[in-house]
Amino acid sequence: MLIEQIHEPADLRKLNIKQLRQLCGELRAEIINVVSEHGGHLASNLGAVELTVAIHYVFDTPVDKLVFDVGHQSYAHKLLTGRYQDFHTLRQKGGISGFPQQDESEYDAFTAGHASTAISAALGMARTRDIMRGDNEVVAVVGDGALTGGMCYEALNDAGQSNTRMIVVLNDNDMSIAPNVGALSRYLTRLRQSKGYIAVKHGVRDRLEKHPKFGEPLYRALSKFRNKIRSLFVDDKFFSALGFKYIGPVDGHDLRHLIRVLRRAKGEDKPQLIHVVTQKGRGYQPAEDHPVTFHGVAPFYLESGSRKQEGEMASGKVVASQLADMADNDIRICAITAAMPMGTGMDVFQKAHPDRFFDVGIAEEHAVTMAAGMASQGLKPYVAIYSTFLQRAYDQIMVDVCRNGLPVTFLIDRAGLVGEDGETHQGAFDLSFLRSIPGMVVAAPRDVRDLKKLVEISQDYSGPMAIRYPKGCEDMGPGIQSQQRFSIGQWELLSDGRDVMIFAVGRMVPMAMQAAIELMGKGISAGVVDARFIAPMDKNLLLRKAAGVRLVVTVEENVLAGGFGEGVLDVLATGNIGIPVLTLGLPNRFIAQATVAEQTAECALDAMSIAQRIHRRLSEIEEAQR
Repeated sequence: MLIEQIHEPADLRKLNIKQLRQLCGELRAEIINVVSEHGGHLASNLGAVELTVAIHYVFDTPVDKLVFDVGHQSYAHKLLTGRYQDFHTLRQKGGISGFPQQDESEYDAFTAGHASTAISAALGMARTRDIMRGDNEVVAVVGDGALTGGMCYEALNDAGQSNTRMIVVLNDNDMSIAPNVGALSRYLTRLRQSKGYIAVKHGVRDRLEKHPKFGEPLYRALSKFRNKIRSLFVDDKFFSALGFKYIGPVDGHDLRHLIRVLRRAKGEDKPQLIHVVTQKGRGYQPAEDHPVTFHGVAPFYLESGSRKQEGEMASGKVVASQLADMADNDIRICAITAAMPMGTGMDVFQKAHPDRFFDVGIAEEHAVTMAAGMASQGLKPYVAIYSTFLQRAYDQIMVDVCRNGLPVTFLIDRAGLVGEDGETHQGAFDLSFLRSIPGMVVAAPRDVRDLKKLVEISQDYSGPMAIRYPKGCEDMGPGIQSQQRFSIGQWELLSDGRDVMIFAVGRMVPMAMQAAIELMGKGISAGVVDARFIAPMDKNLLLRKAAGVRLVVTVEENVLAGGFGEGVLDVLATGNIGIPVLTLGLPNRFIAQATVAEQTAECALDAMSIAQRIHRRLSEIEEAQR
């Protein structure tokens, strides 16, 4: 197999066009096989195979810098840059990351995780080259979905007006995580669907290539007129107005032509945008037929494409279904998401109330401020965004929503540990940055029943509120459920304890309850409080239950810095409660990829580890008192 002979891109450049095409097939097969076993981003990676091969064939990486936006298109890149032997560890603990990582390979020029960043990073690299009097090329590969994010336009505008030498490759597959929305998507569609131009160009080239003696010189001569010919079919004024030389649209699966176009672009002295049209999911029929479903997938059967295991109850689907029911009788309720209708479950709401559902694309800042505008005029907007992506809209949450005290509810999916997506996707910081904002109610349900109650309460709450929850929600059953409808800021005592009181948040509540059972076996009486509201806190219950025990413990699925535990410490200190406190949470570092269970154990937040840490702290207290 050719793929086994490729240890670095230099090996790729020894192959002829027939071998390169064979290699593309082998790359696709390897990607499909590994993703079917471990899950990952499939459809977008399959669509970018020829493009990646052509880039590494033409450019001298890693001297020439290749920057991927997000990383959903980087699997073939990893296979071509010395990681074939380890590719089977993709997204596993200690294995190959699903995204470009600078500390993983010198060929990963920039660590990627969030969309719309590649052009900015590439421009920074190009300007550094110019300052240092270098001569290397800088190439940014950007998906069409990324162009729904405003940061791309800031970078395009800056790069174009500065006339800095760089290449932007727009991989246009008409499908990001969800169908693209907005005016830009329609513009790209017009470019993409200029089939007359593409057909003429391919037809002329194919016929001339059959006569190599005179065909190639004639084709080169005709190419000089390509801009005039293209202008009859393609309106490229948008990118040209930004200062970029527009090239395209180019068939992203025509390897020979891709190489020719990239070679011509190499060495140009002004910024260029190469518009490449690809097919998402190419080479695997289920992914071609259902590109959204196969964007990010769990392990699946190769023959059918069906999942190997049924997933846990999706929190987002639960929330969206309840929200849709509430909206049946409340015209104020609307839902907003940022290019993630299926990921957040809001496609359920979209089907029920299409006129009150808004997908704004990869534009979290815009989503939040638009919600603020809606709320200012009497609507009740719900903004559904992953925790890691909500970080991008911190200023808009603070100034546009909370400063104005507007009734916007944030539905924060993928909160806490998220597993195989790794460092850039952990929802580990939202409690810290949200609880510090004046007027913001921050809540975390312990299970699906609690989640439904919080969504119900939010309907009548007249201020900003955030409900954070993991991807999958357990149902702890009716046995421990309070029969009363709780109010904003109210905690719940689940069990009492003489020695220890554990105040737990969200998914850590069942862990705390199991830890209390473990401690019981050691003769330690530990009580558990569900501290479902991180802001405002139930100070009365906290001070009352903290008094008289030997140790107060806080447990949260958030970094300790600025988190729930620090809030508890502040309340106890203000109340002059001089009791030892043990704060347990995520370490203040970026947590690497693994399963959620592996990450929980690594952070010592599983039930057994919690019990052991409490027992050890009690022993230290006893030793100090002797």
